[in-house]
Amino acid sequence: MKWCREFYFGAILCWAMSIGDRGSAGAQTKPDGEMRFALYVTIAPAWLDPGETGPGNLTPFWMLYALHDAVVKPMPGNHMAPSLAETWTESPDKLVYEFKLRKGIKFHNGDPFTAEDVKFSFERAKGVQLKQKVKEVVVVDPHTVRFVLHEPWPDFMTVYGTLWSAAGWITPKHYFETVGADRFKKHPIGLGPYKFVSMKPGIELVMEANEEYWRKVPSVKRLVYISVPEATTRLAMLKRGEVDVAYLLDGQLGESIKDDPQIKLAFSGGIGTHHFDFFDMWDPKSPWADQRVRKAASLAIDRKGLSEAETLGASKPTGNVVLRSFEFALPIEPDPYDPEQAKKLLAEAGYPRGFDGGDLTPIPPYSAAGEIAVNYLGAIGIRMKLRTMERAAFFSAFQGKKLKGVCFCTIAIYGNASTRLAENVPSSGAFAYGGWPDIDELYQKQLTETDRAKREGMLHEIQKLLHVRTRFAPIYDYFWPSGIGPRVEEASLMKIDPFPWAAPLEDVRLKRQ
Repeated sequence: MKWCREFYFGAILCWAMSIGDRGSAGAQTKPDGEMRFALYVTIAPAWLDPGETGPGNLTPFWMLYALHDAVVKPMPGNHMAPSLAETWTESPDKLVYEFKLRKGIKFHNGDPFTAEDVKFSFERAKGVQLKQKVKEVVVVDPHTVRFVLHEPWPDFMTVYGTLWSAAGWITPKHYFETVGADRFKKHPIGLGPYKFVSMKPGIELVMEANEEYWRKVPSVKRLVYISVPEATTRLAMLKRGEVDVAYLLDGQLGESIKDDPQIKLAFSGGIGTHHFDFFDMWDPKSPWADQRVRKAASLAIDRKGLSEAETLGASKPTGNVVLRSFEFALPIEPDPYDPEQAKKLLAEAGYPRGFDGGDLTPIPPYSAAGEIAVNYLGAIGIRMKLRTMERAAFFSAFQGKKLKGVCFCTIAIYGNASTRLAENVPSSGAFAYGGWPDIDELYQKQLTETDRAKREGMLHEIQKLLHVRTRFAPIYDYFWPSGIGPRVEEASLMKIDPFPWAAPLEDVRLKRQ
């Protein structure tokens, strides 16, 4: 702990925190009961494997918080809380990060957790940036692991210790190498508060409490995740008592249970920012290449009205795709709802009678909001065709740069302003259909800037340029309603803020009979 002692004399930054009290676990009541969740997506087997989770993909963490655990992860009150690591240190030259791991931790099959599993999990992780920046991972001893960087990288802990990536979420090396990737997805073994029991692809995932979980013994014996893509069906199941939590009851469905004495309406989310992404803006022959046209589209949207229609007013209009709570965020007010000014801008751009704007593709499952957006644009003369897609097909086309027109999209990437923009703004980003050389250069420069004030200045400049050029049309930070049934005492929604789903799952509770 020499580095930590040096910190107290002003030399470097060191974190030393703990969460939970393993010694108290034995005194807790044994897990009991079954809690059922109606999900709005079909669970993909790949979401059960941390190594399959790519940067910027938040959805798998819905499953990972149950089955697996991380070296460091967001927890209540702390976006970067020690979990499997008790402490970590940063060297004075900012090139070495060393983690001291908890002792006595075992995987669900009884195998011991060691530093070898940390190294193995990092090597399996997706994320080009991680692999380029980290020179080597050294197993110092069974409970100490050291990451050595090629050069100082201020975002290392943000990338490794938040939900930007799953590189810090642990896969058991011995078990994985024994059974292989395919069998691991069919029967994953982890370190999380719940153990895998069974999965019916496209139907349900069943998990059972891990009574040896280091942080605390879960209260609920069994969790069942049921895939129910149709919102009306989710609500009907909740009312009949077939599920205890029904996620995403937007619009009139949420309105219909506001006064229901048996069902509690709860809001969660806050990590995703809905926005327009103008895929065709990079085509000089497209009307969308004109900034005035993109600004007109932004002015056409009644953000408050859309929030009220879709999320009962819970979503907060914004002018930036970077959350205000994130480090290095530049607060930008949302564009006003001004259809008359939007029409003037279209006329100035040479489209006094509007134009055919091509497809508007909403990210699933937000087709209702996408349809409202099509109507807003139509009101100022931009004629769009709503194109809905199944979730897997959408993301395949999105990342394959095959979509056209405009996307009603969401950025839900954790971390700070730099990591938030990483996959959408630089030309090399996984979801970027184009970019500007000056922003690319500025983005790359800030990645290695260790002077915080200088780095903040660079990131603020990037956000200003994105706003002035209308790279996106931010709409709102998305919060959405879900229904909680009468048996539930604690659903753990928004205990981790921001996070869209129930977590930590060891904290969910049913009312005792």
